[in-house]
This record gives sequence, structure tokens and C-alpha cells, in this order.
Amino acid sequence: MGLFRKYSDTDIIDGIRKQDNRILNWLYDSCFEMIRDHLRKNSGSDDDVHEVLQETVVILYKQVTGDGFSLTTDLKGYVYGVARNVWNAQLRYRSRLVALESDPADHTAAEEMNDAILERIVARSFALLGEDCQMVLNLYGEGSSYEEIARRMGFRNETYARRKKYLCKEALMEIIKTDPEYQDLGPL
Repeated sequence: MGLFRKYSDTDIIDGIRKQDNRILNWLYDSCFEMIRDHLRKNSGSDDDVHEVLQETVVILYKQVTGDGFSLTTDLKGYVYGVARNVWNAQLRYRSRLVALESDPADHTAAEEMNDAILERIVARSFALLGEDCQMVLNLYGEGSSYEEIARRMGFRNETYARRKKYLCKEALMEIIKTDPEYQDLGPL
């Protein structure tokens, strides 16, 4: 049955695919406290919880209705991981906003709005990547060497880690290009 007691992970995934309101409402209720606890420990408010939960369910829906979805962990852990990534992206976005407000650059209002939209698109797209790609890109973004990435991810060598980072970055770019909001932006 997994960590969710009332429904099996398979029942929940099927309910999400069918947009079954009974399952979706139950999922919201079941995940609310878990996500609220994480956000409270990480500078979040109750208002943030609703927003993160909403975006998490949207991402989850896109993933389970997409091609080749397979659950490699329990669903509750998977939902938590998606929610954590959504919140981390929002925190990064907010810290950039604070930096922009405290150090006004020569950006026009339109450029700043495009930056904010791109940040949101990248965060949404990143959450759609597989967990291994998210981990590789996070490690790379934190300044880890390819040797360190290979060791932490259990890869054969740093050449494979370099290749994996490239493939993950390409996969992220493909997801970004299919995002309707990205397509609406037109040439930047």
C-alpha cells in the first residue's frame, strides 16, 4: 500500500491520470502537512504551501500522463521531491528579485518581466526532469567536479559524468522549448 494508507500508489496515479476529483482532493489533503512542514522549515508561509502544492500536482499530472512515466520510489517521497524542487526554485527566484531590487541594474521593466518568466519556466521544466538528471545538474550547479559527480552518482568515470550532464542539460532545454509560456515569449 505504500505510505499513503487509503489508496495504493497505483490507484493514486490512475486517479491523477483520470483527473478523479476524489483522488485529487485526497492527495491535496494527504500532502498538505508534509509540504507545510518542509516550507515552514525553509522560510515559507501557509500561503506558499497552497501555491507549491498546486504546482506540484500540476507537475505530477504532466509526468504521469507523459510518455514513459515509471515510479522508482514510493509516491509520497516522489511528491515530496517534486514539491521540494518547486519550493527551491521559488526561493532562488525570490532571492534574485531581492538582489534586483537592492541593486538596480540597467534592465528595462520588460527585460525584468522576461527574466522572471524564464526563471519560472526553467523551474517548472527542471521539476519535469528525471531525478538522476536533477541531481547531476544540481551537483554541477553547486560547483562539484565531474570526478565528484561520478563518485556521488555511482558513474563509471568523469567522462561519463560529463556526458550525462550534457544529456541532462539538453533534455532540460527540450522541455523548456515545449513549455507553452516559453513559446509565448517569442524571440528574446
